[in-house]
Amino acid sequence: MVLYNGSMPEASVPQSLVLAKVAIFSGLTENELDFLSQRALPRKFSAGQSVFGEGEPCSGLYVVESGHVRIFKSSANGREQVLSIDGPGSSIAELPVFDGGNYPASGTAIDDATLLFVSKQDFQVLCLAHPQVALKVLRVVGARLRRLVGIIEELSFTTVRHRLASFLLRLAHKEGKRTAAGVEIALPVSNQELASQIGTVRELVSRNLSRLQSEGILKIDGRTVIVCNLKALEAETDSAE
Repeated sequence: MVLYNGSMPEASVPQSLVLAKVAIFSGLTENELDFLSQRALPRKFSAGQSVFGEGEPCSGLYVVESGHVRIFKSSANGREQVLSIDGPGSSIAELPVFDGGNYPASGTAIDDATLLFVSKQDFQVLCLAHPQVALKVLRVVGARLRRLVGIIEELSFTTVRHRLASFLLRLAHKEGKRTAAGVEIALPVSNQELASQIGTVRELVSRNLSRLQSEGILKIDGRTVIVCNLKALEAETDSAE
């Protein structure tokens, strides 16, 4: 969105420009993007609202225009495993559009989000007219499969401490701010959410954060963490199980 002064209204970005930034639609001509944008329906979701549920029939895919969507699996006892967090420019739920199955996971808006919905029928017509779109979807789905294999490997072969250290290290490299005391990062909104992202329970997250702090690797103040010893944190991810 572009914000103007005073009484001037907000001007939204044309949907065709939003779609052009999505990996699976890159390379389409302006006319092709306009054709698709005319069929993409904007849907608004508030923070915490469900976009789709695991096992529900798939009616189409989504493109994130603004906000973020949390993709996750749930167990019978209510535990959750976060598979991805998708932001602007991401496409969601391409796989069931292809194979005709139900949504394999659930999607929930993390914050207020605007998504563009493309029906299964319209997307399949697009793929028949432009086979390169289907090939791009395969690349995107392939990348997701690699990430899922990585998640399975971590859950199967590493400890909670190792997964927590890996998560903090990724956060430090991606979003960390260098300060005199170390690298400052912001944790997810709760230890329960952090537990869902690394495949464990809240109590073990709290316990391992406390241990890392007592060892001088971290300094914790609410949801803000200072990584005081980055090399020690890196060593945790390199250590044998």
